[in-house]
Amino acid sequence: MNKLLILLALVPMTAFADVIDGADTAWIMTSTALVLFMTLPGLALFYGGLVRTKNILSVLMQCFAIAGIMSVLWFIVGYSLAFSGDNLYFGDFSNLMLSKVSMDSASGTIPESLFAMFQMTFAIITPALIIGGFAERMKFSAVLLFSAIWLLVVYAPITHWVWGGGWLGNMLDYAGGTVVHITAGVAALVAAIVIGPRNGFPTKPMPPHNMTMTISGAAMLWVGWFGFNGGSALAAGGDAAMAILVTHISAAAGAMTWMFYEWIKYGKPTALGTVTGMVAGLGTITPASGFVGPAGALVIGIIAGIVCFNAVIIIKQKLKIDDSLDVFPVHGVGGIIGTLMAGFFASKELGIFSGQGGWDRESIVIADQLQIQFTGVVSTVVYTAIATFVILKLVNVITGLRVTEEQEQQGLDIVSHEERGYDI
Repeated sequence: MNKLLILLALVPMTAFADVIDGADTAWIMTSTALVLFMTLPGLALFYGGLVRTKNILSVLMQCFAIAGIMSVLWFIVGYSLAFSGDNLYFGDFSNLMLSKVSMDSASGTIPESLFAMFQMTFAIITPALIIGGFAERMKFSAVLLFSAIWLLVVYAPITHWVWGGGWLGNMLDYAGGTVVHITAGVAALVAAIVIGPRNGFPTKPMPPHNMTMTISGAAMLWVGWFGFNGGSALAAGGDAAMAILVTHISAAAGAMTWMFYEWIKYGKPTALGTVTGMVAGLGTITPASGFVGPAGALVIGIIAGIVCFNAVIIIKQKLKIDDSLDVFPVHGVGGIIGTLMAGFFASKELGIFSGQGGWDRESIVIADQLQIQFTGVVSTVVYTAIATFVILKLVNVITGLRVTEEQEQQGLDIVSHEERGYDI
């Protein structure tokens, strides 16, 4: 009898090992909303305020349209390419239109439908980030075609490499240093070079038209990033909480470092510099957010503020590349730094600066892990650069990339949409 009771007691433990957890599900549902909130309205307002008045509506429209198209593509084929199959380099078509996802199917302790939706928000914001590299001069049709092809050719395969069981699965990238920030940053840089600078760059001043809008969008990004990094734990627990804590510390450190650096260098701190430093701190901590402690996050944020500040100067003033909204020096450079720093701070040997979550740090050897991180960074940069260049050339043949000089002078709001952002 006692043996029978013991066997019956063991049944639920086995049968419900992968049962959906209500707390985890609630947290990832919240995180999903926060990450979508980062694009709509966060990134849209952040970017919208940075362009000139005649192009504000075009940027908002591009963010909205990308959100719609990427959602449909992710549902039809993107999720399958990223998270299906056992190939080391790309997924397969076995889960087209989420054919294997039902109301009862689980991914760990959350519904698979929720996991697919959470990952969809990442697939939305990544191509939306690239807008900053060619803002104010690319045709709307070209933006949509480029973004659609780029999602399937660049984003989905690299997601599979890192998170879908691919060949970079042992690289430390908690929430998207390579998958999101390096890919978006490199793609924006390539796009800026291929399409060329805005008319008048770099001699003609092109200041942001509405810093109030930009700061509002930046604040939304800061809050939304808690879902971006904290949600990547895919559970409600200590790992998610620590990820949120280190995310906030790095953002604050990046913002203050940039602010004081600019204050010392130019005599006055600017709102634009401060919020840009915040975004640099957020982007840089992203890949390391599950592998470092608060002290490590402080160091990463400070490094992000200094390095990304100088990267903006080099790209814009030294190399004279018109990456309009500084996507590569902030997201690309930040993603590279953060991915490498994740490998450095992962070892328990660093004491207070290392991670304080529940993952295994005992087996991490700094030199070996840094080699893995470096391999991931280089492969992501090279593949993204080559693929993005080819896609841009293809789109140029199909639709043309750039509006005419007269259309650029008139502004994309009227040229592309026959509407104005401001009727004044």
